[in-house]
Amino acid sequence: MIAIAHFFAVTFYLGAAAIAALPFARRLKAPVGAVIIALLLGIGAHATALASLTRQTGAASLTGLGPALSFAGLVLAISLVVVECIAREVSLTLVAAPVAALVTVAGNLAGMRPFLEPQGARAVWLSLHIILSFTGIAAYATAAAAGTMYLVARRELKSAQFGAIFRFFPPLDTLDRVNHLASIAGFVGLTLGLALAAAYSLQYRALVVPQIIWGVGAWAGVSALALGRLLGGWQARRAAIMSAVTFASVVALYVVFRMASLNRGQFL
Repeated sequence: MIAIAHFFAVTFYLGAAAIAALPFARRLKAPVGAVIIALLLGIGAHATALASLTRQTGAASLTGLGPALSFAGLVLAISLVVVECIAREVSLTLVAAPVAALVTVAGNLAGMRPFLEPQGARAVWLSLHIILSFTGIAAYATAAAAGTMYLVARRELKSAQFGAIFRFFPPLDTLDRVNHLASIAGFVGLTLGLALAAAYSLQYRALVVPQIIWGVGAWAGVSALALGRLLGGWQARRAAIMSAVTFASVVALYVVFRMASLNRGQFL
């Protein structure tokens, strides 16, 4: 049941990306409704898979590497639906939907098994940390994707090359607004997630140095972005560059720690 539901989720995510790519092949209006329906079907199947996992393994079902990656894919897909509904555009789906599918597949290949089995309040505490942290990371990823698209579209505009990319991408103001709002959401989510992680570590004396370094690094990146926009008066181009560069650095740091980690069944 879990594997089948994940298969349908990945299929719908890739289908949404394929639908979003249609205007590149022919002059069509952005198929916002069809893309959102495909994403919602994928989210429904994905949520069913994780709900089945929770029924089988309990409240700490997200503590393993596989479940955590799968949940990251789900949160990214949900963030994508919210953004596309607000922007009424589908270009972000071209990037984010395949990433959500890839992360979900990686989670299944890693094995859908929890790493820890805490009970009661401890399990709820840990699950809330994971949910808030991945919500923050998904919002951070959305800000980075919007920032990257902003830079590409701005380059097209500056060079007066009004090709398919310029026609299909959302207006620069829309991409800047998505970057702004997503960076703030990422800051809030990661701040709350990190606070819960710190309290959990102190309460249960469960300190994992790579997790601390990576978590603080991700929080520092999104905090610099959010506070730079709110307090530093960063303009769109600078914020776009910072979001893309800092998020790429966070991903690279995770890959390094993941390769060096001896905890193969853990997210980090």
